[in-house]
Amino acid sequence: MLRKTYDWVMNLAGSRHAPVMLCGVSFAESSFFPIPPDVMLAPMVLARPERAFVYAGLCTLSSVLGGCLGYFIGYHLGDLGHWLLALMGHPEGDAAFKAWFDQWGLWVILIKGLTPIPYKLVTIASGLAEFSFFTFVWASVVTRGARFFLTATLLKYFGPAVREEVEKRLTLYTVIGLTVLIGGIVALKVLG
Repeated sequence: MLRKTYDWVMNLAGSRHAPVMLCGVSFAESSFFPIPPDVMLAPMVLARPERAFVYAGLCTLSSVLGGCLGYFIGYHLGDLGHWLLALMGHPEGDAAFKAWFDQWGLWVILIKGLTPIPYKLVTIASGLAEFSFFTFVWASVVTRGARFFLTATLLKYFGPAVREEVEKRLTLYTVIGLTVLIGGIVALKVLG
């Protein structure tokens, strides 16, 4: 079953509909959706490495536009923003977010945008904290672009070897990936 799922994802990643789905996932992840766009970006680059930078550009643009929606939710729809953040395990009030941005400001966006920490936390919190929208947008372009172009570059040049290895030991890498994912979630809960 694992092999069939893997083959299905790789076939989907190479389909003509994949870029639209990548844009949709990237947009939604930045404001409300729980799955990061890397889940689409990585197999798409592996399936069509010659389009790696096109995919990274689409992913960046869609993520920043989705981030603007997240900012809008925090800034104009505070109750919804608080509900979404509480749903993600961050029930802090406006004062906590404002203090966070007053102390760290731009660094919050630049650092968290590069990490696997859900970007929607940053986008909604930026709006709640009434952080400068202009600074938010350019910092999002820089940090999200760096993340997605780095991912695309590494997969474009080293992906075929990685893909061959993963295909040989699919079960092992699935177990490792799930362990890292669950460990990361637990760590965020403990540290958060």
